Parts: sequence; C-alpha cells; structure tokens
Amino acid sequence: MSSAVYARIRENPKFQELVVRRSRYSWFLSTLVVAIFYGFVMVVAFDPKLIGSPVAEGSMWTIGVAFGLCMFIGFWLLTALYVHKANGEFDAISQEVVRAAWKEGK
Repeated sequence: MSSAVYARIRENPKFQELVVRRSRYSWFLSTLVVAIFYGFVMVVAFDPKLIGSPVAEGSMWTIGVAFGLCMFIGFWLLTALYVHKANGEFDAISQEVVRAAWKEGK
C-alpha cells in the first residue's frame, strides 16, 4: 500500500474509533490478568496457610493448587475472548476502513 492509502486510513474516523476501542479492551483485559495474578501472589505472601489448606475435608487438593488451575484456565479463556472479538468485530472494522481508503484513492 502506498503512503497515501495509509494516510487515508489514519484519517478515517472509524479507524480512530477502532484504535481507541481495541486499546481500551486490551488494557482492560491486561489489568484484569495482572490483578488476578498479583492478587494470588499477595495471598501466597501474606496468608500462606490459606493457600495451603485443603479444598475440602480429607482432600489432597489445596486451595492454592485449585486456584492456580482456575487462573490458568481463566487466562486461556480471556485470551480466547480477545481472539474472538479481534477476529470478529475488530477485523470487520479494519476491513471496512481499508476498503474505504482504497475507494477514495481510485
């Protein structure tokens, strides 16, 4: 693509909206992941007995292991959520912006 097409893409209000929405969504998910992860680390640091206690009476599973597995699965689900939104909503807007930039140039 030529620099003129790139300029038209950057000037398109839908592109600017896409950048804001994608950035806001990414920052929200990133903040959520960091808060969950460091929350877990803080519980390990300040209340290790809680993390080491069993999930149920007589269980070999501890709360720490169960929560760690849930975090792992949750992070995969958040990644899948982002990919779903990126491949659907964000890509549709991107394609629309690129098509509009090509039409303007012809």
